[in-house]
Amino acid sequence: MKAIFPRTGKAQIIGITGAPGAGKSSLVDKLAYFYRDAGEKIGIVCVDPSSPFSGGAILGDRIRMATLGLDKNVFIRSMATRGNLGGLSRATVDAVSILDAAGYGKVIIETVGVGQDEVEIVKTADVSVVVLVPGMGDDIQAIKAGIMEIGDVFVINKADREGVLRTQKELEALLALAHRPDMWNPPIVRTIATESKGIDDLAKAIANYGEFLVNSGEVGLNRRKSIARWRLTELLQERLLSDFLSKDGTRDRMEEFAGEIAEKKSDPYTAIETLLEF
Repeated sequence: MKAIFPRTGKAQIIGITGAPGAGKSSLVDKLAYFYRDAGEKIGIVCVDPSSPFSGGAILGDRIRMATLGLDKNVFIRSMATRGNLGGLSRATVDAVSILDAAGYGKVIIETVGVGQDEVEIVKTADVSVVVLVPGMGDDIQAIKAGIMEIGDVFVINKADREGVLRTQKELEALLALAHRPDMWNPPIVRTIATESKGIDDLAKAIANYGEFLVNSGEVGLNRRKSIARWRLTELLQERLLSDFLSKDGTRDRMEEFAGEIAEKKSDPYTAIETLLEF
């Protein structure tokens, strides 16, 4: 990764996030076709949820993109979250860097689709696309989720459904309340991914935000600094925890404490203090 890092920074990284069932995979599929037809090389990283019990993941996104995966200019990689909240796995950032260094002009990350924990995508992608669908129930959920703050482009997919106008009006009203520090006004694009409708408008909106970042200098730099700061913190946490657990006897003591806590003979707070002193 050290050797690869200097070769990164050329690709446009597009994050696609939103609620489960919003049609993210179909949208990624059609967007990738659009870029491929424009002569681009596309890398796609699909992140699926891992089971908290077995640790396994279905990695089913490639089933929806079976035809696309056969194209020589398209590379698809499915990954599991491996217990990470935030819709991304730790290794996703590294996988994206490798695709970037390998000469893929567009790298699309499709996140888990968990709704309220997905805001990590903004720390990885150059452009964050939030996918919504009409009639998904409690629209206030969108405000709670932090999704409103992370979207650079909003997509209302399945726009042939009833209630699309209401969803758009509510979204416009919510966006009018939130003033972004960079003064970008996120566009709202209507799509019907299954029929490839609105995909060119989405690609245009993504390109417009990319140009905005390039032309606004300071905003783009601040975003890159935030991403770098987050990555440093994450790697530091990982390294410190790994070093701590590799010390002789630490894992055995943790097992002892786990047993004591399960039997209510001790509490986790005392256990942590004891471990750190040890």
